[in-house]
Amino acid sequence: RAYKPVSYVDQMAIHFSLNGNMIAKDSDEGRRQSIRLSIAAGRFIAPVDTSAVTSEEAEIKDEESAGDTQAAEEEEAEGSGTAEVTEAAEVEEPPPPRVKEQKLANQFNFIERASRTLNNPMRERACQSEPTPCKDFSATANQWKIYDAYVEELQKMERSKEKEKPKAQIAKKEEEKKKGRKLTSLELQSDDITKISKAAKIMERMVNQNTFDDIAQDFKYFEDASDEYRDQQGTLLPLWKFQYEKTKRLAVTAISWNPKYKDLFAVGYGSYDFMKQGQGMLVLYTMKNPSFPEYVFSSESGIMCLDFHNDHPYLMAVGFYDGNVAIYNLKKATSQPSYKSSAKSGKHTEPVWQVKWQKDDMDNNLNFFSVSSDGRIVSWTLVKNELVHTDVIKLSVEGTTMQGPEGLQLQTLGCGTSFDFHKKIDYLFLVGTEEGKIYKCSKCYSSQFLDVFEAHHMAVDSVSWNPYHLKVFISCSSDWTVKIWDHTIKTPMFIYDLNSAVGDVAWSPYSSTVFAAVTTDGKAHVFDLSINKYEALCTQLVVAKKKNKITHIQFNPVYPIVIIGDERGHVTSLKLSPNLRKMPK
Repeated sequence: RAYKPVSYVDQMAIHFSLNGNMIAKDSDEGRRQSIRLSIAAGRFIAPVDTSAVTSEEAEIKDEESAGDTQAAEEEEAEGSGTAEVTEAAEVEEPPPPRVKEQKLANQFNFIERASRTLNNPMRERACQSEPTPCKDFSATANQWKIYDAYVEELQKMERSKEKEKPKAQIAKKEEEKKKGRKLTSLELQSDDITKISKAAKIMERMVNQNTFDDIAQDFKYFEDASDEYRDQQGTLLPLWKFQYEKTKRLAVTAISWNPKYKDLFAVGYGSYDFMKQGQGMLVLYTMKNPSFPEYVFSSESGIMCLDFHNDHPYLMAVGFYDGNVAIYNLKKATSQPSYKSSAKSGKHTEPVWQVKWQKDDMDNNLNFFSVSSDGRIVSWTLVKNELVHTDVIKLSVEGTTMQGPEGLQLQTLGCGTSFDFHKKIDYLFLVGTEEGKIYKCSKCYSSQFLDVFEAHHMAVDSVSWNPYHLKVFISCSSDWTVKIWDHTIKTPMFIYDLNSAVGDVAWSPYSSTVFAAVTTDGKAHVFDLSINKYEALCTQLVVAKKKNKITHIQFNPVYPIVIIGDERGHVTSLKLSPNLRKMPK
Protein backbone atom coordinates (compact mmCIF):
# COMPACT_ATOMS: atom_id res chain seq x y z
CA ARG A 1 0.00 0.00 0.00
CA ALA A 2 2.65 2.47 -1.02
CA TYR A 3 3.74 4.21 -4.22
CA LYS A 4 6.29 2.14 -6.09
CA PRO A 5 9.08 4.21 -7.70
CA VAL A 6 9.51 3.54 -11.41
CA SER A 7 13.21 3.57 -12.24
CA TYR A 8 12.83 3.76 -16.03
CA VAL A 9 10.04 5.11 -18.22
CA ASP A 10 10.11 4.34 -21.95
CA GLN A 11 9.84 7.76 -23.64
CA MET A 12 9.76 6.51 -27.22
CA ALA A 13 6.46 6.75 -29.09
CA ILE A 14 6.36 5.18 -32.53
CA HIS A 15 4.41 7.47 -34.84
CA PHE A 16 5.10 5.64 -38.09
CA SER A 17 6.37 2.20 -39.08
CA LEU A 18 6.86 0.72 -42.55
CA ASN A 19 7.63 -2.87 -43.54
CA GLY A 20 10.75 -2.83 -45.73
CA ASN A 21 12.08 -5.39 -48.25
CA MET A 22 15.42 -5.99 -46.48
CA ILE A 23 16.56 -9.56 -45.70
CA ALA A 24 19.00 -10.58 -42.91
CA LYS A 25 22.35 -11.57 -44.45
CA ASP A 26 22.78 -14.70 -42.26
CA SER A 27 19.46 -16.21 -43.37
CA ASP A 28 19.14 -18.84 -46.16
CA GLU A 29 17.49 -16.32 -48.47
CA GLY A 30 20.30 -13.82 -47.82
CA ARG A 31 22.99 -16.39 -48.65
CA ARG A 32 21.24 -17.38 -51.89
CA GLN A 33 20.99 -13.73 -52.95
CA SER A 34 24.63 -12.96 -52.24
CA ILE A 35 25.66 -15.98 -54.42
CA ARG A 36 23.41 -14.72 -57.22
CA LEU A 37 24.88 -11.20 -56.96
CA SER A 38 28.48 -12.45 -57.01
CA ILE A 39 27.77 -14.62 -60.10
CA ALA A 40 26.28 -11.59 -61.87
CA ALA A 41 29.35 -9.55 -60.91
CA GLY A 42 31.68 -12.25 -62.40
CA ARG A 43 33.27 -13.47 -59.18
CA PHE A 44 31.89 -16.58 -57.45
CA ILE A 45 32.18 -16.79 -53.67
CA ALA A 46 31.59 -20.04 -51.83
CA PRO A 47 28.55 -20.17 -49.57
CA VAL A 48 30.84 -20.77 -46.58
CA ASP A 49 32.42 -17.29 -47.00
CA THR A 50 29.16 -15.33 -47.20
CA SER A 51 29.34 -14.30 -43.61
CA ALA A 52 32.83 -12.88 -44.20
CA VAL A 53 31.55 -10.14 -46.56
CA THR A 54 32.37 -6.89 -44.82
CA SER A 55 29.91 -4.19 -43.89
CA GLU A 56 31.68 -1.77 -46.29
CA GLU A 57 30.74 -3.98 -49.29
CA ALA A 58 27.16 -4.02 -48.07
CA GLU A 59 27.21 -0.24 -47.88
CA ILE A 60 28.55 0.05 -51.46
CA LYS A 61 25.71 -2.16 -52.67
CA ASP A 62 23.20 -0.18 -50.64
CA GLU A 63 24.28 3.10 -52.24
CA GLU A 64 23.12 1.81 -55.62
CA SER A 65 19.56 1.92 -54.33
CA ALA A 66 19.06 5.47 -52.96
CA GLY A 67 15.50 4.83 -51.78
CA ASP A 68 16.45 2.08 -49.30
CA THR A 69 19.56 3.70 -47.78
CA GLN A 70 17.79 6.03 -45.38
CA ALA A 71 15.44 3.35 -44.11
CA ALA A 72 18.43 1.08 -43.40
CA GLU A 73 20.21 3.83 -41.47
CA GLU A 74 17.10 4.63 -39.44
CA GLU A 75 16.74 0.98 -38.52
CA GLU A 76 20.39 0.98 -37.42
CA ALA A 77 19.81 4.19 -35.35
CA GLU A 78 16.82 2.67 -33.58
CA GLY A 79 18.78 -0.49 -32.82
CA SER A 80 16.02 -2.62 -34.20
CA GLY A 81 18.22 -4.80 -36.42
CA THR A 82 21.74 -5.81 -35.31
CA ALA A 83 22.24 -8.15 -38.28
CA GLU A 84 23.70 -6.76 -41.47
CA VAL A 85 21.36 -6.55 -44.47
CA THR A 86 21.59 -6.86 -48.20
CA GLU A 87 19.48 -5.50 -51.03
CA ALA A 88 16.46 -7.40 -52.39
CA ALA A 89 16.70 -6.35 -56.04
CA GLU A 90 19.20 -7.81 -58.45
CA VAL A 91 22.03 -5.55 -59.68
CA GLU A 92 23.36 -6.13 -63.18
CA GLU A 93 26.08 -3.44 -63.35
CA PRO A 94 29.55 -4.05 -61.83
CA PRO A 95 30.06 -2.40 -58.41
CA PRO A 96 31.67 1.11 -58.49
CA PRO A 97 34.91 1.86 -56.56
CA ARG A 98 34.59 2.34 -52.81
CA VAL A 99 33.18 5.76 -51.86
CA LYS A 100 33.34 7.28 -48.42
CA GLU A 101 29.90 7.22 -46.76
CA GLN A 102 28.14 10.61 -46.79
CA LYS A 103 26.73 11.66 -43.46
CA LEU A 104 23.02 12.53 -43.67
CA ALA A 105 21.57 15.33 -41.55
CA ASN A 106 19.18 14.06 -38.91
CA GLN A 107 15.82 15.75 -39.48
CA PHE A 108 14.67 14.87 -35.96
CA ASN A 109 17.52 16.58 -34.12
CA PHE A 110 15.72 18.93 -31.76
CA ILE A 111 18.80 20.77 -30.51
CA GLU A 112 18.56 23.33 -33.33
CA ARG A 113 17.65 26.88 -32.29
CA ALA A 114 14.81 27.31 -34.79
CA SER A 115 12.89 24.25 -33.63
CA ARG A 116 13.14 24.79 -29.87
CA THR A 117 10.73 26.66 -27.66
CA LEU A 118 12.64 26.91 -24.39
CA ASN A 119 16.29 27.14 -23.26
CA ASN A 120 17.53 28.74 -26.47
CA PRO A 121 21.35 28.51 -26.77
CA MET A 122 23.51 31.62 -27.00
CA ARG A 123 22.91 33.29 -30.36
CA GLU A 124 26.54 34.07 -31.31
CA ARG A 125 27.96 30.71 -30.32
CA ALA A 126 25.30 28.48 -31.78
CA CYS A 127 27.33 27.48 -34.83
CA GLN A 128 30.93 28.15 -33.76
CA SER A 129 31.81 24.46 -33.43
CA GLU A 130 31.16 23.82 -37.13
CA PRO A 131 34.13 24.58 -39.44
CA THR A 132 31.84 25.49 -42.36
CA PRO A 133 29.36 28.41 -42.04
CA CYS A 134 25.81 27.31 -41.08
CA LYS A 135 23.24 28.82 -43.48
CA ASP A 136 20.26 27.96 -41.27
CA PHE A 137 21.83 29.70 -38.33
CA SER A 138 22.64 32.92 -40.21
CA ALA A 139 18.99 33.15 -41.34
CA THR A 140 17.59 32.51 -37.85
CA ALA A 141 20.13 34.89 -36.30
CA ASN A 142 18.84 37.70 -38.52
CA GLN A 143 15.27 36.86 -37.54
CA TRP A 144 16.17 36.99 -33.86
CA LYS A 145 17.88 40.39 -34.36
CA ILE A 146 14.65 41.77 -35.90
CA TYR A 147 12.62 40.24 -33.07
CA ASP A 148 14.90 41.81 -30.44
CA ALA A 149 14.59 45.22 -32.09
CA TYR A 150 10.77 45.02 -31.91
CA VAL A 151 10.79 43.92 -28.26
CA GLU A 152 13.13 46.76 -27.33
CA GLU A 153 10.90 49.30 -29.10
CA LEU A 154 7.77 48.00 -27.32
CA GLN A 155 9.47 48.24 -23.93
CA LYS A 156 10.51 51.84 -24.68
CA MET A 157 6.93 52.78 -25.58
CA GLU A 158 5.54 51.20 -22.40
CA ARG A 159 8.08 53.09 -20.27
CA SER A 160 7.21 56.42 -21.91
CA LYS A 161 3.45 55.78 -21.36
CA GLU A 162 4.00 55.07 -17.68
CA LYS A 163 5.94 58.33 -17.29
CA GLU A 164 3.09 60.33 -18.85
CA LYS A 165 0.52 59.04 -16.37
CA PRO A 166 0.20 61.42 -13.43
CA LYS A 167 0.81 59.93 -10.02
CA ALA A 168 -2.60 61.00 -8.73
CA GLN A 169 -4.35 58.96 -11.41
CA ILE A 170 -2.39 55.84 -10.48
CA ALA A 171 -3.26 56.36 -6.82
CA LYS A 172 -6.93 56.79 -7.72
CA LYS A 173 -6.95 53.54 -9.68
CA GLU A 174 -5.38 51.68 -6.80
CA GLU A 175 -8.08 53.00 -4.48
CA GLU A 176 -10.78 51.88 -6.89
CA LYS A 177 -9.27 48.42 -7.08
CA LYS A 178 -9.24 48.20 -3.30
CA LYS A 179 -12.82 49.32 -2.92
CA GLY A 180 -14.21 47.29 -5.86
CA ARG A 181 -16.99 48.98 -7.79
CA LYS A 182 -20.41 47.94 -6.51
CA LEU A 183 -23.10 47.68 -9.17
CA THR A 184 -26.49 49.14 -8.37
CA SER A 185 -29.43 46.76 -8.21
CA LEU A 186 -30.91 48.32 -11.35
CA GLU A 187 -27.74 47.77 -13.39
CA LEU A 188 -27.51 44.17 -12.23
CA GLN A 189 -31.16 43.65 -13.03
CA SER A 190 -30.91 45.04 -16.60
CA ASP A 191 -27.79 42.96 -17.19
CA ASP A 192 -29.66 39.82 -16.12
CA ILE A 193 -32.63 40.68 -18.35
CA THR A 194 -30.44 41.05 -21.46
CA LYS A 195 -28.98 37.60 -20.82
CA ILE A 196 -32.37 35.91 -20.88
CA SER A 197 -34.26 38.28 -23.23
CA LYS A 198 -33.86 36.10 -26.33
CA ALA A 199 -34.92 32.94 -24.52
CA ALA A 200 -37.86 34.82 -22.97
CA LYS A 201 -38.93 36.13 -26.40
CA ILE A 202 -38.95 32.60 -27.86
CA MET A 203 -40.91 31.34 -24.84
CA GLU A 204 -43.42 34.18 -25.20
CA ARG A 205 -43.96 33.33 -28.87
CA MET A 206 -44.46 29.65 -28.04
CA VAL A 207 -47.02 30.48 -25.34
CA ASN A 208 -48.83 32.83 -27.75
CA GLN A 209 -48.90 30.19 -30.46
CA ASN A 210 -50.52 27.80 -27.98
CA THR A 211 -52.97 30.45 -26.76
CA PHE A 212 -54.03 31.48 -30.29
CA ASP A 213 -53.62 28.02 -31.77
CA ASP A 214 -57.01 28.04 -33.52
CA ILE A 215 -56.17 31.36 -35.25
CA ALA A 216 -52.74 30.09 -36.27
CA GLN A 217 -54.36 26.99 -37.77
CA ASP A 218 -56.88 29.15 -39.67
CA PHE A 219 -54.12 31.42 -40.96
CA LYS A 220 -52.16 28.46 -42.30
CA TYR A 221 -54.80 25.98 -43.46
CA PHE A 222 -58.40 27.29 -43.51
CA GLU A 223 -59.93 27.78 -46.95
CA ASP A 224 -63.57 28.87 -47.08
CA ALA A 225 -65.30 26.00 -48.91
CA SER A 226 -68.55 27.99 -49.26
CA ASP A 227 -66.85 30.20 -51.89
CA GLU A 228 -67.78 27.60 -54.50
CA TYR A 229 -71.51 28.34 -54.01
CA ARG A 230 -71.21 32.14 -53.70
CA ASP A 231 -71.11 33.09 -57.40
CA GLN A 232 -67.65 34.75 -57.36
CA GLN A 233 -68.30 36.53 -54.04
CA GLY A 234 -65.72 36.25 -51.25
CA THR A 235 -65.26 36.83 -47.52
CA LEU A 236 -62.67 38.11 -45.08
CA LEU A 237 -61.88 35.85 -42.11
CA PRO A 238 -60.76 37.81 -39.01
CA LEU A 239 -57.49 36.52 -37.54
CA TRP A 240 -55.36 38.22 -34.85
CA LYS A 241 -56.08 41.63 -33.38
CA PHE A 242 -53.05 43.71 -32.45
CA GLN A 243 -53.35 46.31 -29.70
CA TYR A 244 -51.09 47.99 -27.18
CA GLU A 245 -52.20 49.65 -23.93
CA LYS A 246 -50.40 52.95 -24.52
CA THR A 247 -51.94 53.46 -27.98
CA LYS A 248 -55.61 53.07 -27.00
CA ARG A 249 -56.44 56.77 -27.43
CA LEU A 250 -54.47 57.20 -30.65
CA ALA A 251 -55.54 56.52 -34.23
CA VAL A 252 -53.67 54.29 -36.65
CA THR A 253 -52.24 56.84 -39.12
CA ALA A 254 -49.87 54.60 -41.11
CA ILE A 255 -49.18 50.90 -41.78
CA SER A 256 -46.25 49.34 -43.63
CA TRP A 257 -45.00 45.76 -44.07
CA ASN A 258 -41.29 45.04 -43.71
CA PRO A 259 -39.78 44.08 -47.11
CA LYS A 260 -37.48 41.37 -45.63
CA TYR A 261 -39.37 39.86 -42.67
CA LYS A 262 -42.83 39.12 -44.08
CA ASP A 263 -44.43 38.66 -40.65
CA LEU A 264 -43.23 42.06 -39.34
CA PHE A 265 -45.16 45.31 -39.85
CA ALA A 266 -44.90 48.84 -38.51
CA VAL A 267 -47.82 50.95 -37.28
CA GLY A 268 -47.72 54.71 -36.82
CA TYR A 269 -50.00 56.28 -34.21
CA GLY A 270 -51.19 59.89 -34.06
CA SER A 271 -54.42 61.81 -34.52
CA TYR A 272 -56.29 63.18 -37.53
CA ASP A 273 -58.23 65.58 -35.26
CA PHE A 274 -56.69 69.05 -35.46
CA MET A 275 -57.94 69.91 -31.95
CA LYS A 276 -56.68 66.73 -30.25
CA GLN A 277 -52.98 66.67 -31.05
CA GLY A 278 -50.59 65.08 -28.60
CA GLN A 279 -47.79 62.56 -28.58
CA GLY A 280 -47.37 59.82 -31.16
CA MET A 281 -46.03 56.27 -31.17
CA LEU A 282 -44.24 54.00 -33.59
CA VAL A 283 -44.93 50.32 -32.88
CA LEU A 284 -43.72 47.19 -34.71
CA TYR A 285 -45.68 43.95 -34.43
CA THR A 286 -45.00 40.43 -35.67
CA MET A 287 -47.68 37.85 -36.46
CA LYS A 288 -45.67 35.43 -34.34
CA ASN A 289 -46.57 37.40 -31.21
CA PRO A 290 -49.98 39.16 -31.32
CA SER A 291 -50.07 40.05 -27.62
CA PHE A 292 -47.10 42.44 -27.42
CA PRO A 293 -45.11 44.61 -29.88
CA GLU A 294 -41.53 43.81 -30.94
CA TYR A 295 -40.39 47.46 -30.87
CA VAL A 296 -41.96 50.57 -29.31
CA PHE A 297 -40.85 54.18 -29.95
CA SER A 298 -42.63 57.22 -28.58
CA SER A 299 -42.48 60.71 -30.08
CA GLU A 300 -43.48 64.19 -28.95
CA SER A 301 -45.58 64.78 -32.06
CA GLY A 302 -48.08 62.44 -33.72
CA ILE A 303 -46.76 60.17 -36.49
CA MET A 304 -48.60 60.64 -39.80
CA CYS A 305 -46.72 58.35 -42.20
CA LEU A 306 -43.86 55.84 -42.42
CA ASP A 307 -41.95 53.77 -44.96
CA PHE A 308 -39.41 50.91 -44.77
CA HIS A 309 -36.26 51.06 -46.89
CA ASN A 310 -36.24 48.29 -49.49
CA ASP A 311 -32.51 47.45 -49.32
CA HIS A 312 -31.99 48.27 -45.63
CA PRO A 313 -35.10 46.83 -43.94
CA TYR A 314 -33.96 48.10 -40.52
CA LEU A 315 -34.28 51.75 -41.63
CA MET A 316 -37.62 53.57 -41.43
CA ALA A 317 -38.50 57.04 -42.66
CA VAL A 318 -41.19 58.72 -40.54
CA GLY A 319 -43.19 61.94 -41.01
CA PHE A 320 -44.68 63.84 -38.04
CA TYR A 321 -47.66 66.15 -37.52
CA ASP A 322 -45.35 69.06 -36.59
CA GLY A 323 -43.67 68.96 -40.03
CA ASN A 324 -40.51 67.11 -39.05
CA VAL A 325 -39.18 63.97 -40.70
CA ALA A 326 -36.91 61.37 -39.08
CA ILE A 327 -35.08 58.12 -39.72
CA TYR A 328 -35.33 55.31 -37.15
CA ASN A 329 -32.72 52.55 -37.06
CA LEU A 330 -34.10 49.32 -35.57
CA LYS A 331 -30.57 47.97 -35.02
CA LYS A 332 -29.84 50.68 -32.45
CA ALA A 333 -31.26 50.12 -28.99
CA THR A 334 -32.46 53.72 -28.49
CA SER A 335 -35.94 55.14 -28.20
CA GLN A 336 -35.01 58.24 -30.22
CA PRO A 337 -34.66 58.48 -34.02
CA SER A 338 -31.12 58.21 -35.40
CA TYR A 339 -31.58 61.31 -37.60
CA LYS A 340 -34.22 64.05 -37.43
CA SER A 341 -34.91 67.28 -39.27
CA SER A 342 -35.19 70.60 -37.45
CA ALA A 343 -36.37 74.16 -38.06
CA LYS A 344 -32.82 75.00 -39.20
CA SER A 345 -32.62 72.13 -41.68
CA GLY A 346 -35.80 73.13 -43.56
CA LYS A 347 -38.59 71.10 -41.95
CA HIS A 348 -42.15 71.38 -43.25
CA THR A 349 -44.43 73.96 -41.66
CA GLU A 350 -47.51 71.69 -41.85
CA PRO A 351 -48.13 67.97 -41.21
CA VAL A 352 -46.14 65.52 -43.35
CA TRP A 353 -48.73 63.28 -45.04
CA GLN A 354 -46.48 60.78 -46.80
CA VAL A 355 -42.83 59.72 -47.01
CA LYS A 356 -41.27 57.40 -49.61
CA TRP A 357 -37.73 56.03 -49.92
CA GLN A 358 -36.04 56.46 -53.29
CA LYS A 359 -32.86 55.10 -54.85
CA ASP A 360 -29.60 56.36 -53.32
CA ASP A 361 -28.19 59.49 -54.95
CA MET A 362 -25.00 59.67 -57.09
CA ASP A 363 -22.77 59.59 -53.99
CA ASN A 364 -24.62 56.56 -52.54
CA ASN A 365 -26.29 58.68 -49.85
CA LEU A 366 -29.67 57.51 -48.52
CA ASN A 367 -32.54 59.50 -49.98
CA PHE A 368 -36.30 59.83 -49.32
CA PHE A 369 -39.10 62.22 -50.32
CA SER A 370 -41.87 63.80 -48.26
CA VAL A 371 -45.11 65.65 -49.08
CA SER A 372 -46.86 68.10 -46.77
CA SER A 373 -49.84 70.47 -46.52
CA ASP A 374 -47.40 73.40 -46.90
CA GLY A 375 -47.31 72.60 -50.65
CA ARG A 376 -43.68 71.49 -50.73
CA ILE A 377 -42.38 68.17 -51.96
CA VAL A 378 -38.96 67.77 -50.40
CA SER A 379 -36.08 65.39 -51.08
CA TRP A 380 -34.13 64.50 -47.92
CA THR A 381 -30.58 63.18 -48.28
CA LEU A 382 -28.50 61.73 -45.46
CA VAL A 383 -25.08 63.39 -45.82
CA LYS A 384 -22.46 62.93 -43.08
CA ASN A 385 -25.08 61.95 -40.46
CA GLU A 386 -27.22 64.99 -41.27
CA LEU A 387 -30.51 65.32 -43.16
CA VAL A 388 -30.09 67.79 -46.03
CA HIS A 389 -33.24 69.01 -47.78
CA THR A 390 -33.89 70.00 -51.40
CA ASP A 391 -37.26 71.37 -52.53
CA VAL A 392 -38.30 69.32 -55.56
CA ILE A 393 -41.55 71.11 -56.36
CA LYS A 394 -43.96 73.67 -54.89
CA LEU A 395 -47.63 73.06 -55.52
CA SER A 396 -49.42 76.18 -56.71
CA VAL A 397 -53.17 76.55 -57.22
CA GLU A 398 -54.12 78.02 -60.60
CA GLY A 399 -56.14 81.23 -60.62
CA THR A 400 -55.45 82.08 -56.98
CA THR A 401 -52.80 84.78 -57.47
CA MET A 402 -53.68 87.58 -55.04
CA GLN A 403 -52.68 91.23 -55.17
CA GLY A 404 -50.63 92.02 -52.09
CA PRO A 405 -49.45 95.34 -50.65
CA GLU A 406 -47.26 97.50 -52.92
CA GLY A 407 -48.22 95.46 -56.00
CA LEU A 408 -46.79 92.14 -54.73
CA GLN A 409 -48.11 88.98 -56.37
CA LEU A 410 -49.05 86.42 -53.67
CA GLN A 411 -49.39 82.81 -54.85
CA THR A 412 -51.58 80.43 -52.86
CA LEU A 413 -49.83 77.09 -52.36
CA GLY A 414 -51.65 73.79 -52.86
CA CYS A 415 -51.80 71.33 -49.99
CA GLY A 416 -50.26 67.94 -50.83
CA THR A 417 -51.89 65.00 -49.08
CA SER A 418 -50.42 61.94 -50.83
CA PHE A 419 -47.95 60.92 -53.52
CA ASP A 420 -46.48 57.87 -55.24
CA PHE A 421 -43.47 57.23 -57.46
CA HIS A 422 -43.64 55.24 -60.68
CA LYS A 423 -42.35 51.68 -60.36
CA LYS A 424 -40.22 51.80 -63.55
CA ILE A 425 -39.87 55.43 -64.71
CA ASP A 426 -37.62 56.83 -62.00
CA TYR A 427 -38.37 60.56 -62.39
CA LEU A 428 -42.19 60.27 -62.67
CA PHE A 429 -44.48 60.72 -59.67
CA LEU A 430 -48.07 61.67 -58.78
CA VAL A 431 -49.22 64.09 -56.09
CA GLY A 432 -52.74 64.19 -54.65
CA THR A 433 -53.91 67.46 -53.06
CA GLU A 434 -56.48 68.75 -50.60
CA GLU A 435 -58.29 70.52 -53.45
CA GLY A 436 -58.97 67.15 -55.13
CA LYS A 437 -56.47 67.53 -57.98
CA ILE A 438 -53.78 65.03 -58.92
CA TYR A 439 -50.57 66.42 -60.41
CA LYS A 440 -48.28 64.36 -62.61
CA CYS A 441 -44.79 65.65 -61.85
CA SER A 442 -41.16 65.03 -62.73
CA LYS A 443 -38.14 65.22 -60.43
CA CYS A 444 -36.40 67.21 -63.19
CA TYR A 445 -38.85 70.17 -63.28
CA SER A 446 -39.41 72.17 -60.13
CA SER A 447 -41.65 74.91 -61.50
CA GLN A 448 -44.14 73.10 -63.76
CA PHE A 449 -46.27 69.94 -63.88
CA LEU A 450 -46.40 67.37 -66.65
CA ASP A 451 -50.18 67.09 -66.28
CA VAL A 452 -53.09 67.96 -63.97
CA PHE A 453 -56.07 65.66 -63.36
CA GLU A 454 -59.33 67.17 -62.04
CA ALA A 455 -59.79 64.03 -60.00
CA HIS A 456 -62.04 64.55 -56.95
CA HIS A 457 -64.27 67.12 -55.27
CA MET A 458 -62.57 66.68 -51.88
CA ALA A 459 -59.10 65.83 -50.57
CA VAL A 460 -57.28 62.97 -52.29
CA ASP A 461 -56.51 60.57 -49.41
CA SER A 462 -54.37 58.13 -51.38
CA VAL A 463 -52.86 57.77 -54.84
CA SER A 464 -50.99 54.66 -56.00
CA TRP A 465 -49.47 53.26 -59.22
CA ASN A 466 -50.42 49.72 -60.24
CA PRO A 467 -47.47 47.35 -59.54
CA TYR A 468 -47.99 45.48 -62.85
CA HIS A 469 -49.65 47.82 -65.37
CA LEU A 470 -47.26 50.74 -65.86
CA LYS A 471 -49.85 53.25 -67.13
CA VAL A 472 -52.55 52.67 -64.51
CA PHE A 473 -52.97 54.34 -61.12
CA ILE A 474 -55.74 54.47 -58.51
CA SER A 475 -56.97 57.28 -56.27
CA CYS A 476 -59.46 57.56 -53.43
CA SER A 477 -61.05 60.54 -51.73
CA SER A 478 -63.32 61.74 -48.97
CA ASP A 479 -65.92 62.41 -51.71
CA TRP A 480 -66.88 58.69 -51.35
CA THR A 481 -65.24 57.62 -54.63
CA VAL A 482 -62.41 55.39 -55.82
CA LYS A 483 -61.17 56.12 -59.36
CA ILE A 484 -58.87 54.18 -61.67
CA TRP A 485 -56.89 56.17 -64.24
CA ASP A 486 -54.62 55.79 -67.25
CA HIS A 487 -52.04 58.57 -66.86
CA THR A 488 -52.13 59.30 -70.60
CA ILE A 489 -55.91 59.99 -70.47
CA LYS A 490 -57.45 62.92 -68.59
CA THR A 491 -60.66 61.15 -67.57
CA PRO A 492 -60.95 58.14 -65.23
CA MET A 493 -61.48 54.62 -66.64
CA PHE A 494 -63.49 53.37 -63.62
CA ILE A 495 -65.39 55.19 -60.87
CA TYR A 496 -66.71 53.39 -57.77
CA ASP A 497 -69.03 55.10 -55.27
CA LEU A 498 -68.68 53.44 -51.83
CA ASN A 499 -71.37 55.48 -49.95
CA SER A 500 -68.90 56.78 -47.36
CA ALA A 501 -65.61 58.69 -47.23
CA VAL A 502 -62.79 56.44 -48.44
CA GLY A 503 -59.80 56.46 -46.09
CA ASP A 504 -57.32 54.33 -48.01
CA VAL A 505 -56.93 52.15 -51.09
CA ALA A 506 -54.27 49.53 -51.93
CA TRP A 507 -53.40 47.34 -54.93
CA SER A 508 -52.83 43.65 -54.25
CA PRO A 509 -49.29 42.28 -54.76
CA TYR A 510 -50.49 39.09 -56.52
CA SER A 511 -52.81 40.41 -59.24
CA SER A 512 -53.00 43.57 -61.35
CA THR A 513 -56.82 43.62 -61.15
CA VAL A 514 -57.38 43.21 -57.40
CA PHE A 515 -57.55 46.18 -55.02
CA ALA A 516 -59.06 46.89 -51.61
CA ALA A 517 -60.47 50.06 -50.06
CA VAL A 518 -61.65 51.01 -46.56
CA THR A 519 -64.39 53.49 -45.68
CA THR A 520 -65.13 55.52 -42.55
CA ASP A 521 -68.32 53.52 -41.87
CA GLY A 522 -66.12 50.59 -40.78
CA LYS A 523 -66.31 48.51 -43.96
CA ALA A 524 -63.65 46.92 -46.15
CA HIS A 525 -64.27 46.48 -49.89
CA VAL A 526 -62.33 44.09 -52.14
CA PHE A 527 -62.63 44.37 -55.95
CA ASP A 528 -61.37 42.19 -58.80
CA LEU A 529 -61.79 43.89 -62.18
CA SER A 530 -61.20 40.65 -64.11
CA ILE A 531 -64.31 39.11 -62.47
CA ASN A 532 -66.62 42.08 -61.87
CA LYS A 533 -65.98 45.61 -63.16
CA TYR A 534 -69.00 47.16 -61.44
CA GLU A 535 -69.30 45.86 -57.88
CA ALA A 536 -67.06 44.71 -55.05
CA LEU A 537 -66.63 40.95 -54.61
CA CYS A 538 -66.61 41.47 -50.85
CA THR A 539 -67.99 44.24 -48.64
CA GLN A 540 -67.58 43.41 -44.99
CA LEU A 541 -67.98 45.25 -41.69
CA VAL A 542 -64.64 45.11 -39.87
CA VAL A 543 -65.17 47.42 -36.87
CA ALA A 544 -68.52 47.29 -35.14
CA LYS A 545 -68.57 50.41 -32.93
CA LYS A 546 -70.32 53.40 -34.47
CA LYS A 547 -67.79 56.00 -33.36
CA ASN A 548 -64.87 53.99 -34.66
CA LYS A 549 -63.56 54.56 -38.20
CA ILE A 550 -61.17 52.54 -40.38
CA THR A 551 -58.15 54.56 -41.48
CA HIS A 552 -55.72 52.29 -43.40
CA ILE A 553 -55.38 48.96 -45.24
CA GLN A 554 -52.33 47.05 -46.52
CA PHE A 555 -51.87 43.70 -48.31
CA ASN A 556 -49.16 41.37 -47.05
CA PRO A 557 -46.54 40.91 -49.82
CA VAL A 558 -46.54 37.08 -49.48
CA TYR A 559 -49.42 35.73 -47.37
CA PRO A 560 -53.11 36.03 -48.41
CA ILE A 561 -53.95 38.48 -45.64
CA VAL A 562 -54.67 42.20 -45.20
CA ILE A 563 -54.18 44.35 -42.11
CA ILE A 564 -56.63 47.14 -41.28
CA GLY A 565 -56.08 49.97 -38.79
CA ASP A 566 -58.76 52.04 -37.06
CA GLU A 567 -59.14 55.19 -34.95
CA ARG A 568 -59.10 53.29 -31.64
CA GLY A 569 -55.50 52.12 -32.15
CA HIS A 570 -56.40 48.55 -33.11
CA VAL A 571 -54.94 46.66 -36.06
CA THR A 572 -56.97 43.69 -37.34
CA SER A 573 -55.59 41.03 -39.67
CA LEU A 574 -57.99 39.27 -42.04
CA LYS A 575 -57.56 36.34 -44.40
CA LEU A 576 -58.84 36.62 -47.97
CA SER A 577 -61.06 33.75 -49.10
CA PRO A 578 -60.07 31.86 -52.31
CA ASN A 579 -62.46 33.89 -54.53
CA LEU A 580 -60.66 37.12 -53.59
CA ARG A 581 -57.17 35.94 -54.47
CA LYS A 582 -57.51 34.31 -57.84
CA MET A 583 -54.25 34.61 -59.73
CA PRO A 584 -54.45 36.10 -63.23
CA LYS A 585 -54.16 33.69 -66.18
